[in-house]
Amino acid sequence: MAADPTKKNDHPEPKINWDDSQMRSSYANVCNVTGTREEIVLLFGTHENWHADQKEVNVKLSERIILNPFAAKRMLLLLNRAVKQYEERIGPINIDTQPPEKLA
Repeated sequence: MAADPTKKNDHPEPKINWDDSQMRSSYANVCNVTGTREEIVLLFGTHENWHADQKEVNVKLSERIILNPFAAKRMLLLLNRAVKQYEERIGPINIDTQPPEKLA
């Protein structure tokens, strides 16, 4: 029997079972990304410096996630979709990196 040309793949998508039995949760308010040809590295951490005029900010790194470029690109697409849905429900996210103006 010939394959249906309207179908992308004759094989059904596998069912994914998410095993969260060893999952940890961490909070991060800082993220940095570095990479090489073979991997993309995500560094997550927190800082508790609350004053915009500080000369130095200390970030306590807590997690390093290493992805291959294919997984990183899939993550990019998923994050773009999630942020778009968030902004449609809640409103735009302002990520202006300039420190807030000081009140006179």
